[in-house]
Amino acid sequence: MSLGSCSTISVSLSSRAKFLPSSLSSSVKGSSSVRFSNKNVACGVKVHASSKEANNNQTLLNITFEPFEEVKKELLHIPTTLHASLARQNYHDHCEAALNAQINVEYNISYVYHAMYAFFDRDNNKRGGRVRLQTMLRPFSEFDDAEKSDALNAMELTLSLERLNNEKLLNLHSIANEKNDVQLVDFIESEFLVGQVEDIKKISEYVAQLRRMGNGHGVWHFDQMLLNGGVAAC
Repeated sequence: MSLGSCSTISVSLSSRAKFLPSSLSSSVKGSSSVRFSNKNVACGVKVHASSKEANNNQTLLNITFEPFEEVKKELLHIPTTLHASLARQNYHDHCEAALNAQINVEYNISYVYHAMYAFFDRDNNKRGGRVRLQTMLRPFSEFDDAEKSDALNAMELTLSLERLNNEKLLNLHSIANEKNDVQLVDFIESEFLVGQVEDIKKISEYVAQLRRMGNGHGVWHFDQMLLNGGVAAC
């Protein structure tokens, strides 16, 4: 520590002398030799404080962290079963159930809003019809398959749903044609049937490609192609 630092301490004490009792004040107000004669003592106080601080820091640094030992217990909690979430940690089943319940609440509220929109938009409908939403069944939440990849299973289900939707559209088209509703026939053909056929064709190609890939790295590559908007290929 430099002498300048000790001098600063002495000057600081001198400037505060007016707030000290008279007995102490007189000694501080003495000659400069008195004020600075005990520089080593003043510096020693700071050195002692620095040593104490260093000891405290050393105590903190002595905290033992042995990652290769402590990680052993964490390895026991890493799931090894297929399709188990590797990211799940400190996530209680009750919290998961509550979140799923909230998701269903949000979907139901959204469905009510669709009904409200249909009600207030009824006078602007081209044909003067009324929309009456019906109860929807709960969909599947798991798509695992023991014999084929999850992607292939989900894509085959998608293809089945689109083919079913196409049949329902054709049935609607047949009813409109039977009742000689030319406008509705044209609406179904131009707005739904053309796009539906194109979607079925594209999904059929995806199913065929996934079947050739099997359940391996090709499935991951296929998924990345879809995410990036590219054309999936084997």
